[in-house]
Amino acid sequence: QAQLVESGGGLVQAGGSLRLSCAASGSIFSAMGWYRQAPGKQRELVATITHGGDTNYADSVKGRFTISRDNAKNMVYLLMNGLKPEDTAVYYCMGRLVYSYWGQGTQVTVSS
Repeated sequence: QAQLVESGGGLVQAGGSLRLSCAASGSIFSAMGWYRQAPGKQRELVATITHGGDTNYADSVKGRFTISRDNAKNMVYLLMNGLKPEDTAVYYCMGRLVYSYWGQGTQVTVSS
């Protein structure tokens, strides 16, 4: 069974950095990504990366966040720099093959 497990969330001050990790198992996904959901808001795409390394970012995180993928380790990462309070959310890892699979999420809280 495909499984995704996020880690690396926590509390950070505005302007700080965090590196989120997602360990995938059960499948090598064609595309992987990070989504986030803040309280009272809908889930939104943060960044995606294909097996070949093509990336896409939400406009709100371009220039600040970097998604990367280690296919040998079946891991995907999200390096978040210049964090803002509006980045506070639960961050979910997604892996897509035939269906999309989701992790349980990791909480990122950015204080001013």
